[in-house]
Amino acid sequence: MSDALVIGLDIGGTSTRAVLASLAGDRTGTGTAGGGNPTSHGAEAAAAELAKALGAALGSTDPGRVRAGTIGLAGVARLMADPASRAAFDRAWAEVGLTCPYELIGDPLVAYASGTASPDGTVLIAGTGAVAATVRGFALDRVSDGHGWLLGDAGSGFWLGREAVRATLATMDAGRPLGRLSRAVVRTLLPAEAPSAAGPAAGGRADLGALSARDRVDDLVQRVTRRPPVELAGLAPLVIAAHAEGDRTATALLAEAGRLLTESVARIREPGDTTPVVLAGGLLVGDTPLATAVERELRSRWPDATRRRASDGAAAAAWLAARPLLTPTDASALHTRLVPQSANNPLK
Repeated sequence: MSDALVIGLDIGGTSTRAVLASLAGDRTGTGTAGGGNPTSHGAEAAAAELAKALGAALGSTDPGRVRAGTIGLAGVARLMADPASRAAFDRAWAEVGLTCPYELIGDPLVAYASGTASPDGTVLIAGTGAVAATVRGFALDRVSDGHGWLLGDAGSGFWLGREAVRATLATMDAGRPLGRLSRAVVRTLLPAEAPSAAGPAAGGRADLGALSARDRVDDLVQRVTRRPPVELAGLAPLVIAAHAEGDRTATALLAEAGRLLTESVARIREPGDTTPVVLAGGLLVGDTPLATAVERELRSRWPDATRRRASDGAAAAAWLAARPLLTPTDASALHTRLVPQSANNPLK
């Protein structure tokens, strides 16, 4: 199998990434395309993006050399339960000349594998939504939250955005001066009528422009409720920016988000567990204040567990495809070579 290759794909709502690699850990091709999640884009459109990324990664390589593939994406259960969607993916796979089998797995497992080669551990993802999962033998074991914006996703980008608006509305109801975070929320959602930074106007009410205080509250509520709920996640950066400026409300929201995310982990992870915890998602992979808050909570509850950050999901998917073809020792060595290590350093 010296010339054998594997291919991995990390499919999201906005992009599809593919990595073609040898069993020695050499990347022989990469490809990118648009969002390929069939839940958000439809089966045929998603499969078309899948074919683009696959074709770019393969280039002039003989597809017959590819021995296995792994596709990681959110909502994998829905795709597998839908014969039309699975058939569209099968056609895209064959369209580029691939004849090897491929495995569909959920994005939590891809995120976990991008952070560690340990077969057992926990992954915590916080982006637009939030979910935690335990992994046993590189298979998902137990899952916590990931219930969506209406019923869960506690501590997520959506949660931060919603709580920022709620805090703003509470301040406006009370007639108190708007802080940095609340002013940013109003500027973003009501740009034509941004609030004054001044203190309470005559009568003790906050200066809210030409509209009455209650009219302004109602206007803000209407602007939010007329939009798709998920758009509230776009306000999460305002919370982070306000925290950097010393806003107390933003700081409190980030601390609470960290607590809620850690509680999601605690529901499925035993006290004293020493297996690694991988942090993933846009709010946790960088040096964000939420990542700091979560890391502090995790260290307090599981002091002997290594904490790592997720990195390249497509490379991790390729590694997962290669694992069954290798001995455990060789698979561990391949992970070190194939999955980027710069973002893989332990936080502990």
